[in-house]
Amino acid sequence: MKKCMVILFLTAFFSAAAFAAGPREYQVTGPVLEIKDDVVIVQKGKEKWEIALDKVTKIEGGELKVGSKVTVYYFMKASKIEVQGQKEKQAPRTGAAKKP
Repeated sequence: MKKCMVILFLTAFFSAAAFAAGPREYQVTGPVLEIKDDVVIVQKGKEKWEIALDKVTKIEGGELKVGSKVTVYYFMKASKIEVQGQKEKQAPRTGAAKKP
């Protein structure tokens, strides 16, 4: 019984920690094609990945330059969400008198 309670507690603890951890981190690896002040472009297969840079982006292991093979770690973040396919509900009319 004790063993079952410990397993249940640990499962609940780690499940809660996973939800509190925040957004998932992703990565892309490939050669750098271009570097701008706020963007790095990395080739992954046939695709070009354009990833934003900012003042808190850490560059480790050497100099970031065109041709360097890099692994970029990033998080996805929504900047805007548009809900599609829903009609706006009409506001109820107020102040209109009913005719008898």
